Amino acid sequence: MASASASPPANARAPQALSKSTLLGGVGDLDAAVSIRLHALFLPVPRLFLKAFEVAGDGRIWLPVPISLLLISTTTSSVVSPLLAGLVVGLVLDLAFVGLAKLIVRRPRPAYNAADMYVAVAVDHWSFPSGHSSRAFLVAAFLADGGLPLPREVLFLWAAATSASRVLLGRHYILDVVAGAWLGVLEAWLSNLILRFLCSRSSFLVC
Repeated sequence: MASASASPPANARAPQALSKSTLLGGVGDLDAAVSIRLHALFLPVPRLFLKAFEVAGDGRIWLPVPISLLLISTTTSSVVSPLLAGLVVGLVLDLAFVGLAKLIVRRPRPAYNAADMYVAVAVDHWSFPSGHSSRAFLVAAFLADGGLPLPREVLFLWAAATSASRVLLGRHYILDVVAGAWLGVLEAWLSNLILRFLCSRSSFLVC
């Protein structure tokens, strides 16, 4: 899918900035007020540093790479890595859940979101929940239980830093990333349930 600039020109963003999700109500207003203060407080942080977390949590990396590795493993071996299979399941769930939530809540992104953000699909124009946050916590929670030689603290520190960067970059409000984090942990749990079911029914998965 071709990428397109996510942020319309400033004069086109202004009417959208005045709109808000009716599902969030007054909580959304309070969240927006706190988020913009936090964004302004951390403006001295180098934007390039924050954007490094944005790239590291990008779905255009996390979705195609594990799928490609999974497909390659099926052609070179009779056994499929359960870690890869479970991760792909989780990432597909994340894509579906986040997209559906964004369509339902339809919360506009912050008006101060810079025009240097790109989207792959139309729902990325909406803010709630944060896909970067859900994806980062899905990956962290799933890999933390996957037996990788990585400390759990490192995985969750990366996930938390990725989530925080979304607010500091002006991409999201605080509530967006908190909801995304909880969603990611839920997706990791569901992925493990599905993986255990597949392992009990499949001979090509060695779990």
